[in-house]
Amino acid sequence: MPLNYQIEERTLANGLRVIVNEDHSVPTVTVNLWVGVGSRHETPGRTGFAHLFEHLMFQGSANVPSGDHFAVLMAHGARLNATTWFDRTNYFETVPRGAFELALWLEADRHGRLLAAVTQENLDNQRDVVKEEKRQRYDNQPYGFALADLYASLFPEGHPYHHPTIGSMEDLDAASLQDVHEFFQRYYGPNNTTLTLVGDLTPEEGFAAAERYFGELPASAAAGRESVAPLPPLSEPVRFERRDDVPSDRLFVGFRLPVDDTDEFYAASAALDVLAGLSTSRVYTRLVRREHLANSVHGVSWGLVDGVSVGFISIDVAEGVDPGVAEAALCEELERLGEAGPTPLELESVQAQSERAWLSALASADERADTICGHAALHGDSAFINTFLDRIATITAEQVQEAARTYLQPRNRAVVAHLRDESAAPGTETATPSEADGEQEPGDLDDRAAHDEGTTA
Repeated sequence: MPLNYQIEERTLANGLRVIVNEDHSVPTVTVNLWVGVGSRHETPGRTGFAHLFEHLMFQGSANVPSGDHFAVLMAHGARLNATTWFDRTNYFETVPRGAFELALWLEADRHGRLLAAVTQENLDNQRDVVKEEKRQRYDNQPYGFALADLYASLFPEGHPYHHPTIGSMEDLDAASLQDVHEFFQRYYGPNNTTLTLVGDLTPEEGFAAAERYFGELPASAAAGRESVAPLPPLSEPVRFERRDDVPSDRLFVGFRLPVDDTDEFYAASAALDVLAGLSTSRVYTRLVRREHLANSVHGVSWGLVDGVSVGFISIDVAEGVDPGVAEAALCEELERLGEAGPTPLELESVQAQSERAWLSALASADERADTICGHAALHGDSAFINTFLDRIATITAEQVQEAARTYLQPRNRAVVAHLRDESAAPGTETATPSEADGEQEPGDLDDRAAHDEGTTA
C-alpha cells in the first residue's frame, strides 16, 4: 500500500519554502531547516566556513544572548542540534506544541539577524571550539583520518568534495571578521532555506507562523552556482596507506557513484548492499563468517548532488591476516557481481531491508521532518517520502548488475589502508593526502548522520 503522509507546502514572498506535515499523534512540533550551504560551497583558502557558522548560530543574534538558543528551548523541554555536511547545513528542534512559535522566533532571529552577534570575540572563541572538536573527535580517534583520506583519493584537488566538512584550521585562523560576515550574507537568506514543520499543528497554523516570524526577512542569499561536471568512475586503482597506532588493520575501499536521486544511484546503492550492506551480504559472509579474514565489513552509499556520489566498503582485517588477502577476496566479489548480477533472493533482501529502515525512520517525527526537508531542499520534491519505496521497488537485477559492472569494479576503487604500526607512539602518523586540510570524519560507518559535523550543548 503506498505511503500517504499529508504534506502541504507554500513559498513565502522572500523565497522561504515552508512545508507542513500535520501529525497529532504526539503533542510536539519538529522544526527543521535546511540551508543550501555546505563544505562543497567553500573555495580554496576558505574551507571550514559552513561548519564554523553552524557553531556561530548558537552564539547569539540581534535579540538573543549568546547560548540562549539552547538554554531557552531546553527549558521548555526541547531537544535540538545542528549538523553540517557536504551539501547543506541543517538546524532542528522538537518542542512541545505550545513552544513551536518560540522556536520559530528564535530561528528567524538567528537566520536573519545573526551578524549583530558575530564579533571578533565570538569568532575567536568559536575557532577555538572547532579546533578542540577536531582534537577530541578526530585527531585522537583510531582511523580518524580515514574518510578525509578517502575523499582526497577519490576526488581531485579543487573538486567540491575533495576536502572534508570541518575544513582547514589554517583557513579558519586566516579568516577575517569581514570574510566571515560575507560568507553569511552570501548563503544565509530565506531564498536559500527550506523550513519543515512536522507535528501537532495544521498547515494553516504552520504557514501563518512562518510568515509571522520569517516573512519580513529579505531575500538576501546570492544565486547558487551550477553543479560541476559529473565525474566518471576511476579508470585505475588509487591507493593510500597510513600507519598509525590503531587496534587493527582496516581498509576503506571507495568508489565514485552516480549523482543522487537517479535510478543509477539507487542501483549502485543496491549493489553495495548486496556486497556489504547486510549481515547476509556476499563480502560479509565470505570474509567474516566463512574465511575469517575480517572481524567486520560495512558497505555505505551516500547520495550527493554535485555531479557525483560516494560509496565505500570498510573491512576490519582479522588479527594475523594480510590485508592484501582480504582486499583480493573483496575484488573477486566485485567482479562476480558485475559478471552475474544479484540473485532474486539477494535483491529481495536488499529491498526488504531498505523498506524496514525507511518505515522505521519515518515513524520518528524528527527523522521524517529531516527527510522531507532534505529532499525538498536538494531535489525540489517534498513528497519524496511517499514515493521512495515505490521507486526502489522498480530497480531490477539487470540495473544492479550494470551498476556493479560500471562503478564497482576493482579498477574503479580507491583504497585507503589504515595499518597498525607497532613502533609508532600513539598519535604518530605518516604524511597524508588530506593533511593540508587538517580534518577527518568520525569513525562510525553505519550512519551517514554520524559523519556530519555537529554542534552539541
